Amino acid sequence: MPGQMILQIWDVQHGACTMLTHESENGEQGRLAMIDSGDNGLTGWKPSTYIKRQLRRNVLDYLFITNADLDHISDLNNLWREGISVSSFYRNCSVSPEVLRIIKEANGELTDDIERYLALHNDYVYPLDAPFDQNMGGITATTFFNPYPRFYDTNNLSLVVFFEFGPFKILFPGDLEEDGWLAMLEQPAFRDRLADTTVLVASHHGRTNGYCQRIFDYFEPQVVVISDKSIVHTTQKPQYQYAAADNGVLVSNTTRRRRCLTTRKDGWILFKVSETGEYTVTTEYDG
Repeated sequence: MPGQMILQIWDVQHGACTMLTHESENGEQGRLAMIDSGDNGLTGWKPSTYIKRQLRRNVLDYLFITNADLDHISDLNNLWREGISVSSFYRNCSVSPEVLRIIKEANGELTDDIERYLALHNDYVYPLDAPFDQNMGGITATTFFNPYPRFYDTNNLSLVVFFEFGPFKILFPGDLEEDGWLAMLEQPAFRDRLADTTVLVASHHGRTNGYCQRIFDYFEPQVVVISDKSIVHTTQKPQYQYAAADNGVLVSNTTRRRRCLTTRKDGWILFKVSETGEYTVTTEYDG
């Protein structure tokens, strides 16, 4: 469908939140999807507030939660407090809410956001009224996950999502660690989908334990995006930029070419993608 995909990766420190929609040629935006619901504890920015007050929407059409840890769902319960209706919910459905509760209890307090996440597993068990691929203006989503009980940690049970618009493809792998990546590569369908991926959102916020060299046997991203806070640990020093294409991408507001973009330096990161796969990148700061 003519128009463009609008995808914005928000700066939520050590967390994750992205919003995605299709914009028609006349500037009208369609249904809204969100990948993870982290918020920024330093600035006070929250996706729930942004959707309600800036976008003036009462409905979030598609919610993808890639990881069950709090940094991916820290503003989840506030969607309901703001009166926002969530129409569709995507997660790793191989894990029951009962098992997830045991996993989360073993790792700390069950916050309101985690309780909401667990409740959603019971609430969203019906066929979708408006399937994503048929209602996002030509944008498609393909999901993969490792099954429980092969893995029993939240990182390697991440939901992995590819979003595509024309030849453009962006990969959100949650917090997969190397063992999880290697297990994912055992799936022929995953290996096929991995080919020609344009943008990689770094697993586990660019931490070294989220890096897997083997995946780059199947593709060379044009740019890698890392969503994370300022560097305070050696494990945050990214290896991902070395796997990105030599030329990187041109950032429109700085006119510089970049192989790795980070929310810690660039703030929010906005992709506007045409149906032909051509795209522009704009950042909040100059990096």
